[in-house]
Amino acid sequence: MSSTNQHAAATLESKGSPLTVVSRPTPTPGPNEVLVDVKAVALNPIDCYMRDFGFMINSYPAVVGSDIGGTIVAVGPSVSFKPGTRVAAFAPTFFVQGVPDYGAFQAKALIPATNVTTVPDNVSFNEASLLGMSVVTAWSGWYTAGLPLQDNLYTPADKKGVLVWGGASSIGTGAIQSAKMLGFTVYTTASPKHHAYLKTLGATATFDYKDENAVTKIVQTAKGDGIDLRIAFDAAGQVRSCLDILKEFKNAGAGRTTPQLATAVAMSDHTPQEDGVEVKFVAAPTDERARTEFFAFVMNRWLRGKLENGEYRPSPGIKVVEGGLEGLNRGLDELKGGVSGTKLVVEV
Repeated sequence: MSSTNQHAAATLESKGSPLTVVSRPTPTPGPNEVLVDVKAVALNPIDCYMRDFGFMINSYPAVVGSDIGGTIVAVGPSVSFKPGTRVAAFAPTFFVQGVPDYGAFQAKALIPATNVTTVPDNVSFNEASLLGMSVVTAWSGWYTAGLPLQDNLYTPADKKGVLVWGGASSIGTGAIQSAKMLGFTVYTTASPKHHAYLKTLGATATFDYKDENAVTKIVQTAKGDGIDLRIAFDAAGQVRSCLDILKEFKNAGAGRTTPQLATAVAMSDHTPQEDGVEVKFVAAPTDERARTEFFAFVMNRWLRGKLENGEYRPSPGIKVVEGGLEGLNRGLDELKGGVSGTKLVVEV
């Protein structure tokens, strides 16, 4: 049910069309939802796929976008959040297939309460907009790799390692930070200009992804450190390189569990495979009840606590795309052209 209030929204009228800023009715949150006054949105590659190819859109007009920094202005009767609360929110546009009320690219958006976390005053709205997709996708990778939804899985004495290929991306930085907090020794690849920064986020060792000997160096370093490296997160579409690393550890270590590769890049019939290594696409639980609990853990509990105690840092750096909602098409086109170690943000 919608009120008579209106707000600005960047809508997608048809597959492949540019986003068009229009006025649309402001909705009222359902029992387990909040209405967020959107202050900033961060851009993600999936936004380009949804705009350009109609990916995961059921009907038009649609509103896309996932990452929000803003303020709660209304809540449903079953929600404990209060109006006026500053939040980071993960808009469920992907899961609801573009239904307009739930996309991030507008001034007011409906968000399930499980997809929201409060942010401290020292975190700006722009920084808050970096969190949702990065943290949820990182945790989706660990879930895909078979890790439980809990904190502090290991201690350094356990000698457990993780590889993050593509560490300078927003998803890569989320994977590095969360893996470090889970107790893993973290190895990552990126352009050398980002290496020092990634170490401040928790990477133990960094490698140049363009180095033709990167795979050999990572394997040698991990073995030299005495690390059991059985989990990899591919944030850059380099499945073959990740497999070449993991296969070197499949017959070593206690228990000999099967190495797991979670890739954030869509898989196909041509995705490389390796005997004795499992390759899976990064995904949150498909069952609705399990997905609700997953988001509640990641956003309501884990991320909230890490922000409050200063352990988790919004990352990477920010570049503001000028023009507000009118600048979204330009920002998405820039994102398609490629960015490095930077997140594009639009202030609403």
